[in-house]
Amino acid sequence: MANTTSNRPLSPHLQVYRLIPTMAMSILHRITGGALYVGTLLVVWWLIAAASGEHYYAWVVWFMGTWFGQLVLVGYTWVLIHHMLGGMRHLLWDVGLGFEKEFSTKLAKANLIGSIVLTVLVWAIAYIIR
Repeated sequence: MANTTSNRPLSPHLQVYRLIPTMAMSILHRITGGALYVGTLLVVWWLIAAASGEHYYAWVVWFMGTWFGQLVLVGYTWVLIHHMLGGMRHLLWDVGLGFEKEFSTKLAKANLIGSIVLTVLVWAIAYIIR
């Protein structure tokens, strides 16, 4: 059926939508999935350095110990945890649970808060053990 009103778009555009927590977490889940590809290069770099010899490995360890390296590692940790929690949220939906609007909104907010709290916890434990 053709659009009979001239002031309405044929399909929804981004400016029509209001950003809600579930939408934001869905977008962030896709972004963190892409970031995991880049972060995995860090793991590969570290493994190659370990296999290449003591001098190169020491350089990589030094770099990861700088403030920038630490920032990258904290970011990678958050991305990994956030994407994992988002995957668990999607798994819940796959089995048919959690579709109620209020619950899914709370779950989306919990995903963000939980990923931040768990990242801080992982790094706090790492510094205590170190």
